This record gives sequence, C-alpha cells and structure tokens, in this order.
Amino acid sequence: MQTPNTLVEIEKEIARLSPNEQLRLVERLAHHLRKSGLSPKKELDWKNLYGLGKGLWKDDDAQEYVNRLREDRV
Repeated sequence: MQTPNTLVEIEKEIARLSPNEQLRLVERLAHHLRKSGLSPKKELDWKNLYGLGKGLWKDDDAQEYVNRLREDRV
C-alpha cells in the first residue's frame, strides 16, 4: 500500500501528463483492475427473467387481484 505522500507525488506526476496520456493511464489502470478481478458486477439480463413469475398469479383478472390487495390493507 502506498503512503499518502507517495500518492500525492503520483497525483502531481499525473497532472503533468497531457490529457491523452492521462486517458491512456486510466485505460491501463482499468485493464489492470479487470485482470485482478475487481471489475464491476455484470449487469442483469432482464430477458432471462421473462416468464419466471408464471404460476404465481392465481387470478386471471388483474383488477380483481388489485381490488383484493386493497381490501387486505384496510
């Protein structure tokens, strides 16, 4: 782990780089982090969830179901 002084020095060096060089550095860091297993969680593919709730609804009429839910709240 870097000490705070070392990190400040690194930040100063980065500030001296051109915007293109800074962007390349960010890309390299992101690549390094992905390889180390720190990549963000994969997004959920909603298409795979289609039909999972089938059979949970016992009523064919949605309005009757909603009315019953409202009655249960009172």
